[in-house]
Amino acid sequence: MGITRKITFAGGDYDRTHALIEGSIKPEGLELDWRILPYHEIWTRMLNRYEFDASELSLSSYLIGRTMGKPLTAIPVFPARAFRHSCIFVNTRSGIREPRDLVGKKVGISEFQQTATVWVRGTLQHEYGVDLEKVRWFTWVKQSRMEIELPRRFNIQQLPPETPPDELLAQGELDAIICANLFPSLLNGAPGIRRLFENYEEVEADYFAKTGIFPIMHTVAIRAELWKESPWIAESLFKAFQQSKELAYQRLNDLSPYKISLAWFREPVKRQREILGDDPWAYGLSKNRRVVETLMQYLYEQGLVNKKMPLEELFAPNTLDL
Repeated sequence: MGITRKITFAGGDYDRTHALIEGSIKPEGLELDWRILPYHEIWTRMLNRYEFDASELSLSSYLIGRTMGKPLTAIPVFPARAFRHSCIFVNTRSGIREPRDLVGKKVGISEFQQTATVWVRGTLQHEYGVDLEKVRWFTWVKQSRMEIELPRRFNIQQLPPETPPDELLAQGELDAIICANLFPSLLNGAPGIRRLFENYEEVEADYFAKTGIFPIMHTVAIRAELWKESPWIAESLFKAFQQSKELAYQRLNDLSPYKISLAWFREPVKRQREILGDDPWAYGLSKNRRVVETLMQYLYEQGLVNKKMPLEELFAPNTLDL
């Protein structure tokens, strides 16, 4: 590794990755040509044309892709996580009061294979007894990130592209929507729309206390050909991502009142630590085995994979003990 190798990397700009982007943390032996791009563009280009040497990648799409034989190898770095109870919105005239009321209703989602919606469906099924096959699913994405055969036992239809999903929800054309990214209208409190879980912070904290799961949304994947040629890249990237995340933690926990552009931040940081512990965005397979296995189980139950691959086959072997 005497010569620095330049590789392309597509991913998001978070406090956990920013040191890698601006260069204060450098992976050993690597120079990262970091491309900040919209998620759907990254997913589409990496899953179908393998255009980047490495990239952040939807975890559900990665797991599905590997069962299909996609030439990708992940490292157990998980730069994006989110609880999703807060992302379910319902029309107040729909008659939906609790999760089981979603049965028979029209529910809008971006893509059936989207990680956020896989997690929500699995949670609705396992935590609230919702029969997913009795929900009418309507997708709104115009072009799928990766062509897959959707399970026929689910009622899945495509929404017309003319009207945004939040407007369809407000009009009552949809009874509920599950969205990974909130529409501005929902943030501003659209009339006739509410969250299914209005006390979502309490519900999400209880969910974590019960399951120990802080849902993973994204992982980091390398072109399999590149990993086979230079397996050291996987370990170098893992260690650099870990260092960048630790630097973000240091900044977040700094007691100075000037480092973060929030007037009141210490109590939320303290509350997060009390609920989620000191390392909520943990990397490494051993710390995340249950979370990844749970998502793989949901993908299998929802007909998006036809087999459950062992986790050791999904991540670069030289990163399994990191």
